[in-house]
Amino acid sequence: MQRRNLLPLGLLPVVAACAPRIAPIHRGSGYFTGTASLTRRSDEIKRAAARRGWIMTEQAPGWLRGTLNLRTHQAVVDVRFDTERFTITYVSSQDLNYEQGYIHPNYNQWIRYLEQDIALEAQRTSGLD
Repeated sequence: MQRRNLLPLGLLPVVAACAPRIAPIHRGSGYFTGTASLTRRSDEIKRAAARRGWIMTEQAPGWLRGTLNLRTHQAVVDVRFDTERFTITYVSSQDLNYEQGYIHPNYNQWIRYLEQDIALEAQRTSGLD
């Protein structure tokens, strides 16, 4: 009798491993350190992003589009910024299980790294005028 009750519990790890992992999409944001021009902020974002493989293309002043290709995955984001702060917003993805505001958790980690790297790059270059 007890064996019948344990069998479904024994299958839970197998079922959980097969289910796609998704999480709410993280919208990144942060503040820059020090004062700088919009052009310099753009350069700081590009340098920080390039260290992790992001390719940033300028869309307009204060707006970069970033693309990250890792193995079979692709993430595309918009980075909007002024001289004091920035935001990172989801645009599209491939092979990241996107569904109505939810996505594979790796995407959120990539965005958190990008947030941190941008803030660190601004801090690193804040005294270089």
